[in-house]
Amino acid sequence: MSTSIDKPASDTPPTEAEEAAPRGSQVPLWRMLLRDRVATVAAVLLVLIALTAVLGPPLLGGSATDQDLKNANQAPFSLDHGWLGVLGTDPLGQSMLARLIVAARTTFSVAVPAVLFALAVGSVIGMWAGYHRGRRETVAMRVADVIMSFPSLLMAVVVLYVFSPSVANLVLVLTVTRLPVYLRTARSESSELQSRLFVDAARTFGTSSGAIIRRHVFPVVLPTLLTLATLEFCYVMLAESSLSFLGIGIQPPDVSWGLMVSQGRTYLQSAWWLTFFPGLAIVITTVSATVLASWARLATDPAQRWRLALPRKARRRAARTAPQEASS
Repeated sequence: MSTSIDKPASDTPPTEAEEAAPRGSQVPLWRMLLRDRVATVAAVLLVLIALTAVLGPPLLGGSATDQDLKNANQAPFSLDHGWLGVLGTDPLGQSMLARLIVAARTTFSVAVPAVLFALAVGSVIGMWAGYHRGRRETVAMRVADVIMSFPSLLMAVVVLYVFSPSVANLVLVLTVTRLPVYLRTARSESSELQSRLFVDAARTFGTSSGAIIRRHVFPVVLPTLLTLATLEFCYVMLAESSLSFLGIGIQPPDVSWGLMVSQGRTYLQSAWWLTFFPGLAIVITTVSATVLASWARLATDPAQRWRLALPRKARRRAARTAPQEASS
């Protein structure tokens, strides 16, 4: 006579986290983004700023350089001189709004290429060194240590002082100074992945190292690198603004947000808007990119993605209990 012993069913209902875990892997990223109001606002702001930087200058024509000395240093929030005068004018009577739009293109033309070049070169070298280990890893890490031994801004100041300040030189020096960040991150991720079972299986079947890195290592490392690139965009943009403020970044007649802050600092008491609005543009862009990077870190991590699938109240409760669980 055969008997079957059934395991008693658990009377404990599943927690919200357990219910959200399978849902988190099925919900598209754009829906997760819409559930997070703060991240959605940050993404919308970044898209609007990027579209303004790309489409704004061609539509404005020469409005950013048109001078009207009779209307110099006009206060903002007035439509007496048209919609271009809503943010006031500078000492030459030029529209602050038009100059902000043109400066956005210049700032993005430095920050975006510097981040993309550093991401491409640093991640490729880092994954290659981390996968092969040995002497290749040692050489790559020592080069990164040498670059990181010099303060980034100090190296940029020295290079731009020796060579003529220009957009190309600015992109080049910012790319070199940020290479070690991507190199070290990609090396760390790749060295850990090269001992995984799926990599060993591909190696057993005779797959070349380049194909393994391209097909198996790169897709796993990419979310981390993209999140890091978003944060690095903030740093590079602030570095460009700092160098332009010091006078060794973007040079007139070109204009950037940092250069606008530098040019308006002598009018702080009489024309505060000359520095306030470009500074506000820098703050809004960097804060939005930081918020979006924080959201992307959770959205691209399979172990943490379920948190974004929780209802808003449960998400706040989980955020409050996480430090307590970690301390206990």
